[in-house]
Amino acid sequence: MDETIDLLTIALLPGAGARTARDLKARGPLAAALQHPDQHADLLSPAARAALRTGAARRRADEEREAARRLGVRIVGRDEPDYPERIRRIYDPPAVLYVRGTLVPGEGERALAIVGARAASTQGLALTRALARDLAGAGLTIVSGLARGIDTAAHKGVLDAGARTVAVLGSGLDRIYPAENAPLAAAIAERGAVVSEFPLGSAPDRKHFPRRNRLIAGWGRAVVVAEAAEKSGALLTATAALEEGREVMAVPGHPGHRGSAGTNQLIRDGAVLVRGARDVAEELGWELPVREEAGGEDGEDDVLGALARDVPRSLEELQVRCGRALPELLSHLTLLEVGAKVRRLPGPLFVRS
Repeated sequence: MDETIDLLTIALLPGAGARTARDLKARGPLAAALQHPDQHADLLSPAARAALRTGAARRRADEEREAARRLGVRIVGRDEPDYPERIRRIYDPPAVLYVRGTLVPGEGERALAIVGARAASTQGLALTRALARDLAGAGLTIVSGLARGIDTAAHKGVLDAGARTVAVLGSGLDRIYPAENAPLAAAIAERGAVVSEFPLGSAPDRKHFPRRNRLIAGWGRAVVVAEAAEKSGALLTATAALEEGREVMAVPGHPGHRGSAGTNQLIRDGAVLVRGARDVAEELGWELPVREEAGGEDGEDDVLGALARDVPRSLEELQVRCGRALPELLSHLTLLEVGAKVRRLPGPLFVRS
């Protein structure tokens, strides 16, 4: 804990970056560097050295730690055992991570990120939720950024499976963004972790998100881009993944759909094409349990059998597939919704739960 408070002190210094603590530690014990800041004028700004000399820097770190404790947030130093090993090995790992929830040592070997557009299509959201659910159901940790759209669908898919997901924020943990995802963040913390490298009170500033993206990219073994336009923040995450030696995968889309231009280009540039969870698992050498889909058994529900988990279907298409009259079909879909076997999407479109 002494080393963690030293790391936190450095992280909060004016002008200090993620590499400041690393460079100071390379010269000897951090405590000695903090006691003699003027010996490190090449690494510490004048304001930082002044804060260390007067004790203001340590007081701020103590106040930050106490504020985190009151919020149920743990501050994890880079040298603590449960600091994510794969994050520790990226180019500029944060000196500390703010964590609400639980970190699992070594989980990066069975973790991957799913990211994509905020303004995602209904089909993209459905596919992402199913993809995340199926991968999480096989014991994989899914990492994303809690943003609207694809990120939200990925986290919800994991929660559907009752599994573990990690949300990495571009703001302080007391400034959940977007605000409407605060309940989702709370649910994630119950089963996984909500993480940030930014101090409490930090707003979701635009300059924070590239740093957030590098953590998402570095957390696990791969990044799956589910849907992205030609210029998308998700593509920056893919770039960060490549820079850190992670696998990049992408879900293809119709060439005429603007939201698929980015993913289609990734595939053209060599990203692994993803049609579903099995493609991801096979590429990374993981095994997925065989899922028994409805279809072919005597007495099976015809409406349920006509639905897919990752491809939304319209009422018109279901009528053609099932041959039911519209009032009867709507009534039956309502019963399936109440039984949590079907989800209704805008459109209206329907998918299997």
